[in-house]
Amino acid sequence: MSERVLRARAARLLALYRAKGLRLATAESCTGGLIAAALTAIAGSSDVFECSFVSYSNEAKQKLLGVPAATLRRYGAVSSETAAAMASGALKRSRADCAVSVTGIAGPAGGSKNKPVGLVHFAAARRGGKMLTRRCLFGNVGRGRVRELSALEALALLVRLARRTKRAHRRKS
Repeated sequence: MSERVLRARAARLLALYRAKGLRLATAESCTGGLIAAALTAIAGSSDVFECSFVSYSNEAKQKLLGVPAATLRRYGAVSSETAAAMASGALKRSRADCAVSVTGIAGPAGGSKNKPVGLVHFAAARRGGKMLTRRCLFGNVGRGRVRELSALEALALLVRLARRTKRAHRRKS
């Protein structure tokens, strides 16, 4: 995948969110800010993109996003439960209408039988309660490729969420 493909998908996402009057945030672990970088590479993204939380360690997930320590102990950092808590935390700690989170094992090391390299969990949440989750097994395709595929999947999940969301009504401040 080229940077051009990621940028094109990010541009389409921004146009969709702009048309719906929505703002978004990201909570990224294994992508390390790649989603935010793709979005902010596009001029004018500031009218849609609110912020990003890059929370690589468990401590950062707890401090920045409010992921409960009990969730991390019980399910681990790479789990649907942690991804959901990250997305919810991004909404609570921002003015965004929608948030996406990504947590996974990009490799080449760090995998196990139950959580292999290439396993990534996603959650996309909308203020008001709508939550979409996704689990992908990309395989041991290389660290960079897992990160790229994860960024594309996160953008696709945000598109699905926006298409299920009515236009936001913003008050002037």
